[in-house]
Amino acid sequence: RKSRMADLSIGFLGAGRMGTALAKGFLDAKLVEAPKLSASDVYPGARDAFAKETGGNSFETNVQVVENAKVIFLSTKPDQVGDVLQGVKDKITKDHLLVSICAGVTIATLEQHLNDGSKVVRVMPNTPALVGAGASGFALGKACTPADGELVEKLLGSCGVALAVKESLLDAVTGVSGSGPAYGFLTIEALSDGGVAAGLPRDVAIKLAAQTMLGAAKMVLETGKHPGELKDMVTSPGGTTIEAVHELEKAGIRAAFITAVRAAADKAKKLG
Repeated sequence: RKSRMADLSIGFLGAGRMGTALAKGFLDAKLVEAPKLSASDVYPGARDAFAKETGGNSFETNVQVVENAKVIFLSTKPDQVGDVLQGVKDKITKDHLLVSICAGVTIATLEQHLNDGSKVVRVMPNTPALVGAGASGFALGKACTPADGELVEKLLGSCGVALAVKESLLDAVTGVSGSGPAYGFLTIEALSDGGVAAGLPRDVAIKLAAQTMLGAAKMVLETGKHPGELKDMVTSPGGTTIEAVHELEKAGIRAAFITAVRAAADKAKKLG
């Protein structure tokens, strides 16, 4: 496996923000060297930005990327997937691993556009990967080996957390973590509104709210304690916190989050 990491060459079909962020994560984690990175994009500006930010190679055609890399990230718009894969299918060998970060595009669809035996992985990333704090779910296609799964987990893990799931669960992953950053932003904005209403300047309120959500998340991840137990540690008898929690419960906050996740998951299923 060590030799596989040492020989790693990674290409991106589509050099957008997410592809560039992943490439930078791989570089920062020393999983790949800049000369072994490559990307193609229809927009010259995107190609140039990728080369400038990563030190990798940029190409005008997708075929050049596939010829220069063995792990290929498919990061085009979902409606372009068919055309892009048809254009490179005869260049993709058994030695290639195709990793799709295209929303809603199934493994069956990816495999259908490639020759038999092609190895594909479907990933649901999220935007905090742009700052190295992503949460991704991924599912392996039928031709993939356990080593392919370990490689994908290591690569995506350099930009946050990556968890292997059955493909049928990727819609649920979309509901929790794919769309989840928006729920977090909404929560931070609402908390800062409360802070302003209580007299804080807006900039102070936003910083306090954002850092508090970050701190709560770190406590869950680092202590391994159940969120309910951590909540109980803050809510002292007859205190301010339980008063606030009561108001949130009266407003149905739990049910709202559960319904939101299920609605996003159902929508993802329809789109897929």
